[in-house]
This record gives sequence, structure tokens and C-alpha cells, in this order.
Amino acid sequence: MTLVLGLDIGTTSTIGILIELPNKVLATASRPVTLHSPHAGWAEEDPQQWWANVCEIVPDLLGQCGRAGNEIVAIGVSGMLPAVVLLDKEDRLIRPSIQQSDGRCGVEVDEMRREIDEASFLKRAGNGVNQQLVGAKMRWIKRHEPENHARVATVFGSYDFINWRLTGSKAIEQNWALEAGLVDVKNGVLDPELARMTGVPEAAIPPMIGSHCILGKVTPEAAAATGLTASTPVVGGAADMIASALGAGVTKAGDVLLKFGGAVDILTATDRVIPDARLYLDYHLVPGLFMPNGCMSTGGSVLNWFVKTFATNVETGGSSIHAWLDERAAEKPAGSDDLLVLPYFLGEKTPLHDPFARGVIEGLTLSHDIGHLWRAVLEAYAYALRHHVEVLRDIGHPAERFIVSDGGSQSSVWMGIVADVMGAPVHRLGGHPGSCLGAAWTAAVGVGLAQWEGISAFVSDAGTIEPNAVHHDAYERGYARFRELYSRLQGFHS
Repeated sequence: MTLVLGLDIGTTSTIGILIELPNKVLATASRPVTLHSPHAGWAEEDPQQWWANVCEIVPDLLGQCGRAGNEIVAIGVSGMLPAVVLLDKEDRLIRPSIQQSDGRCGVEVDEMRREIDEASFLKRAGNGVNQQLVGAKMRWIKRHEPENHARVATVFGSYDFINWRLTGSKAIEQNWALEAGLVDVKNGVLDPELARMTGVPEAAIPPMIGSHCILGKVTPEAAAATGLTASTPVVGGAADMIASALGAGVTKAGDVLLKFGGAVDILTATDRVIPDARLYLDYHLVPGLFMPNGCMSTGGSVLNWFVKTFATNVETGGSSIHAWLDERAAEKPAGSDDLLVLPYFLGEKTPLHDPFARGVIEGLTLSHDIGHLWRAVLEAYAYALRHHVEVLRDIGHPAERFIVSDGGSQSSVWMGIVADVMGAPVHRLGGHPGSCLGAAWTAAVGVGLAQWEGISAFVSDAGTIEPNAVHHDAYERGYARFRELYSRLQGFHS
């Protein structure tokens, strides 16, 4: 029996899955991750916590199904990107990771825009000058933490770090490199000039690796720490949202994945490279395809913050707090009685690229309660996704069929709001545990035991949520207000 391990290094949790080829999920397990925001706009995590989670998750998975580490034939790791993890020459962590959602480097982005011809950079690198670039974060470190910058010997990402802990080999996966602003998208190779231009120390950049290429094998030390078997192959890995899109079957133009994890993502497939500064461009896991996408700075992370801040002592009658809040939100009308939220609690990435944007609650009155607030937050992310859809269509990418995945898609209330705001059905997936499945399948392909399309055997149609026409006018007004409010406040906090 052939087992494959998938790990996802997510913003709010580390998740593992154990699959048996060709189509069986044997076990899943997760451990929470602590997101630190010590200053406005900051988002940091401890990579050692990710590794500690992995060391707990692997024995948990094996124990659930009574299997042994030597039955695992391949390992794939996905994760958020491009988180920035820094090691010194002794391979010690220099500081906490700077997350992809971090918004501290607005000054550095402005500096880069003055120095760099953005149009030519966009054409060459496939992505625009924005806070997602690793160079912007490296410039911030050089300016504010020069002692740390001087120690940097390795720059890589979240799943690159875990791969290194597993194998002892350092590499940057192709999509981390592309979104970092280090790849000449026409040639598909690392470009030293782009590194120098943006501010990434060239000597600190490991080699680039393809997602399903074998990076190395589990070391004896990693085997002892995790319960894996030494010499198990580990592939290059995958960006979390790209891995999730593969599992959702997004391989043709017109299909759009809405991914509701710690951040909210939107992705579509194409064989055309059309760089646009408002969005990101990534490689699809299927060779020859690309994946234009948007990634918001927040999503589930704000819902968790909301619960922690406003609802820790709520009596739910046995329901989970999120389910209880959904029930309260369902009692409120579309548009939350004119309560409106801008969900830019860590600045915003696509399509605004505004690290100075801030979260806003507008229209709050004494007639509103916690149900209104929760619903307004859910509506805010639906409005933001609609903004992304308009950008995709403006570029020339069809957006016709909406598929939803990951933890937030389990909320019928939230998905109903999304369908209403989009004015289109949303299709839910059964058997899709998220990015960890795509990570495992990438490993299976990498060791020659599977083909890309085979992942569809894990996923089923879990039903369609149709839009409610009665809510149309309320959400048309709400969306117009959403766009106007940001426009009116743009620059107010900077």
C-alpha cells in the first residue's frame, strides 16, 4: 500500500494529511499557529513553531490509522508565500518570519517605485512593485534592523524552511521565487539583476526548484524528530493557494477558485502570461499553465481576531463560536442594516497594493449588535472578492464558474453571502481538505506514482449555493459604498 504525506504551513494552523494512492484519505491532523502583530501592519510567526507542529502531526497521522513511517513513499509541503525566513551562516534563525500579509514596508515600496521603471519590471518579473516583493521586506530590515541584515546568509520561505529541516537541503520553490520578484518570467530562471534591483542579497538566495522536482531525502535527524523514515523523498513543494487550486480542479479558463483560509485568495488558470500590477502571477502546478491570482492580507485571521476580541465569553449553547456567530448573522438583513466594514486590518495586497490601508467599521450605531458586526465582516470579504473578479475580467480572463474551498467554505452563511454579492452560484467541494491535499499529490507526481489529473478522484461535488435575488439591490448598494469608502479614505492613515 502506497502512502503519501502532505503538509501545509498555513497562517493560522499547520495541517497534515496522509493519503493512500490512488484516492483515499487516511487521516488529517492540525496544530494551531500563533500570528504575532506587535505593531500596526506587522505579521510575524515563529518558524520553530511550524517545525514543532510537524513533529507532532506526523506521529498523530500515523497513529490515527495504525501505519508506520516506512510506508510513506513521498512528502510534499505547501505554505503561505512569500513569507520571509532568514538564517545566518550557522543556519540559526535570525528573527521571526515576516509573513506575506505583513504591511510594514510601505515606505520601502514607495522607494522602490521611485527607483524602478515599474512597467518594465512588471513585464520582466511578471509581478508589479508592491509589498509582496521580498526585496521590500529586506530593505526594511536593512533600514531598521541593520545588525540582523548583516547576518543574513539564507533567504527563503515557509515551506522551504520545513523542507530544509526535513532534508538538510536549501532551495526556493519556483512560485516563492516568482512572487518574490526574482524570476525572469519569460525565461523562467532566477535573474540576479532583479535581486539587486529590489534589494535581496544575491548570495543569500538558494537555488530554485520546480514544485514536483525531488529536493532531497529525509535525514536521520529529521526522521528521529518526526517518526518518518530516513531517505523518504521530499519534493520542492507548492504555494498553498496553488496546491488548493489543483485539488479543486481549476485547470481551465473560466473556472475560479475562491479560497477561504487564513487569508482569502482568488485564482484562475490560463496558458497566457498577462502581467498586471493589480494581481499576482504564479505558475500552475501543471507544467505549461499559469495562475493569475489575488491574495488578500487577511481572511480567517480576522475572523479569529474578532472571536478573540469580542466573543471569548459568549455562551453558545454547545455550538462552536463561529457557528453561533453565523446564526446571529443569518438573523440580520443583507447589508447588515447599513453597517459596512473595510477588511484591511494588515493593509491590503491585491488589488489595492496599499500597505497603509486600515480596517474600518463604518455606520455603527447603538442599534447594531454582534450579529450585525459578524455579518458585515463576512460581507466585506465578499465585496473584496467581487472587486477581484472585476479586475480579472478587465484583464481578459473569463470568470464564469466559482468554486469555493478551505475552512471558510464550510460556512453556509458566508458562502450564501458570496453567491449573493457575486450574483452567481458558488460550487462547494466535498473531500477537499485544503492545500495539504495538493501538497501530497505534488509529491506523488514527483516520484512518478501519479498524474496531475488523478487528484480529482479525491474531490466530489458537495452542492451549489444559488444567489438570492431578493438580496441583489442591497448588495449592489453595499458594494458601491465599499468601493467608495476606500476611495474616500485612501491616504488618510499614511
